[in-house]
Amino acid sequence: MSDHASASPSLPAPAQRGTVPGPGEQRLILVVEDEPTIAEAVAARLRAEGFSTMVATDGPSAVALAEQTRPDIVVLDVMLPGLDGLEVCRRIHTAHPAVPVLMLTARDDETDLLVGLAVGADDYMTKPFSMRELVARVHVLLRRMERAEAAARAAAPETVRLGALRVDRTQRRVHLDNAEVHLTPTEFDLLVCLASRPRAVLSREQLLAEVWDWVDASGTRTVDSHIKALRRKLGAEWIRTVHGVGYALETPGIPGQLGG
Repeated sequence: MSDHASASPSLPAPAQRGTVPGPGEQRLILVVEDEPTIAEAVAARLRAEGFSTMVATDGPSAVALAEQTRPDIVVLDVMLPGLDGLEVCRRIHTAHPAVPVLMLTARDDETDLLVGLAVGADDYMTKPFSMRELVARVHVLLRRMERAEAAARAAAPETVRLGALRVDRTQRRVHLDNAEVHLTPTEFDLLVCLASRPRAVLSREQLLAEVWDWVDASGTRTVDSHIKALRRKLGAEWIRTVHGVGYALETPGIPGQLGG
């Protein structure tokens, strides 16, 4: 398969994307980067890892390719011609909320990061980055997708109810006071992790291990940023910070219980 938009006629039908692949089927990764050297280097490394790749070099073609191919993951640069990466991320997340997005940014800035997370990013890396780490992050996102799909088929309660908050594991939808709350895949997984043990304090290291599959503490800022994004969408009163330890999901005003 070619790695450029011109190869689109050979792509699998969109209906085939978005589920755990069968034997011999490759995961498809859309690489969106306007610098040709970086784009080809990332795509080549991902192909060497056994993935199928497509490359877009501007915002509009990225949105079009995402709609046409339904990739399993999008690796997305923030600075793009046509539409910037944040707008591309927002449009992809609106159309395909289950597709994880790994954002690449040249600026290690908290405000930029939170804006990115708000539009649907699941993880981020700051340039310059290690190809080995990028591949590791992609594998983590894929494992989380597969684990979430397996959990949806398991015997656990399909719905977690905590006061006004309702989390549907099967449909991966969240409602608060009967209004739907739109979360990214990572935000949803983080909420499920917290909601499975309401009021229990989970350390950043626990959350990294269970949500991100990270075995070290190097990603605690990622946890903090996603917690901020959850608070912005649910309300600050729903998540309690235990300084120096971690976070707990609260049930404001009403005792929590699990139910179907």
